[in-house]
Amino acid sequence: MSQITINTLVADIVTAVPQTADLFRKLRIDFCCGGKIALEQASLNRNLDPLQVLSEVLEIDKKQKEYAEQHMAAERSEKELITYIQQKHHAFLRDELPQLTPYVTKLARVHGENHPHLLRVQEIYSSLKQELLEHTEDEDQVVFPRIIDFVNEPTAIAAEALKPHVLELENEHEAAGDLLKELREITHDFEPPADACGTYRLVYQRLAAIEKDTFEHIHLENNVLFEKVRAAM
Repeated sequence: MSQITINTLVADIVTAVPQTADLFRKLRIDFCCGGKIALEQASLNRNLDPLQVLSEVLEIDKKQKEYAEQHMAAERSEKELITYIQQKHHAFLRDELPQLTPYVTKLARVHGENHPHLLRVQEIYSSLKQELLEHTEDEDQVVFPRIIDFVNEPTAIAAEALKPHVLELENEHEAAGDLLKELREITHDFEPPADACGTYRLVYQRLAAIEKDTFEHIHLENNVLFEKVRAAM
């Protein structure tokens, strides 16, 4: 269906995104017999803010699409999976990491004296940025082409040549994961102080997004792509 709006019928929303049924049950919005009504009116009938309900519906829809996308990725061939990783995850990191850098620097400079952990946030971010950008470059220029060559011609010699590269990537994944875990710990789950300024909130929000994307990225490589390659060795 097209984009869900406050004018979309409740019944149609549940048909398109079945997981929203749980939300509507919680809110006591009838999606069965009384489902042929726009989300806006259904919300107002329950004295609820239609835009807030819509926001929750769209969040459920987003999560479901991400889950379906990941599931589809797992069914792809090695070549298709590599293209997916490059277009979704590598492209995101190459865009986001440089763009966020000046905000992280500003946050540490302005608030680091009163919030010393922000100096460590800057240090971790600098290391993470370098590690991830070098990592993706190595994958694109060296390891992924070797994987494709191996898939095209899975010889024992090609398999032995590829094994140390895959192991090295997994070790780098673990190192990046450790940095992200420390970031989450020292930022208290990326939760800014109640009186945090806009830059403070923006940095934490985008750090959380980088964590989410990177963990998905690592999962697809470690648990899907590399397992496919090992199965062919």
